[in-house]
Amino acid sequence: MSKVEEFEELRPLLFSISYRILGSVSEAEDAVQETWLRFDGSAIQPTSTKALLSAAVTRISIDVLRSARVRREEYAGPWFPEPLLNDPYQDPERSVELADSVSMAALLLLERLSPLERAVFVLRDVFGFGFDEVAAAVGRSEAACRQLLVRARRHMEAGRPRFEAVRKEREELASRFFGALREGDVAGLQELLAAGVSMVGDGGGKAPQLARAVIGAENVARLLASVFPWLARVGVTFEPHEINGQPGAIFRDRDGKVFHTLVLDVLDGQIQTIRSVINPDKLRHMGPVADAWAIDREVRQARRPI
Repeated sequence: MSKVEEFEELRPLLFSISYRILGSVSEAEDAVQETWLRFDGSAIQPTSTKALLSAAVTRISIDVLRSARVRREEYAGPWFPEPLLNDPYQDPERSVELADSVSMAALLLLERLSPLERAVFVLRDVFGFGFDEVAAAVGRSEAACRQLLVRARRHMEAGRPRFEAVRKEREELASRFFGALREGDVAGLQELLAAGVSMVGDGGGKAPQLARAVIGAENVARLLASVFPWLARVGVTFEPHEINGQPGAIFRDRDGKVFHTLVLDVLDGQIQTIRSVINPDKLRHMGPVADAWAIDREVRQARRPI
């Protein structure tokens, strides 16, 4: 197998590791590309190419995360990970860990960890690397990595979300939700929402966004039912699509450009959280991005009394 073939075979794994460390599709893709450049320029003949490249992409991702932390602390409004439509890496033996770790809620929990804790948790608990491989990847002793993992698990378990286990039931609930959204059905929406549901948006100051989280089933249902019919009038449509392993949808303008994404957290047969990502910088990997400000102006114009 050539060097290129070896790398391409491992690319899905490398991206999946990096995305979980960074919470960014674009930055993970850059980290994978940098890993290739280093691998291509190296004369080392590794015992395990998988271990070598996984360690390289981890170290690169840790460095990127450290610099990204400052930007995220100064971020305008709530920060969410970049939406991931499909995780390229699949492993039947670790399907539960992989699915759980890529959800928006889990990635937001990972933000609480230090870069080293996050990397150790991702490599060990999500992808099942041995402690010797984890230690080599992060440049710490195995004993230190065990301590980092203990702290990471403590933080993760304290706030770990418990999602609906039955995929079919979750998908049926999401289908009912989006059906009610299309109809502007307040009662139908409210029936599907938990009493303490919250709706939060990430615009990053680069697109219209909610001034604050909207809390409560009635408030969220009324907001959704009042906004979407007007968006539909100016040509906005949506297509249900799994996002970060959860039920969601991609909203598009009349030209098919990506407007924003919506993701639903489901627990005990009800929707607990609705997260919207409308920051254009976080949508570019999905294709051409709509002008959210122009859509907002068009909606405001349409709502003015004649």
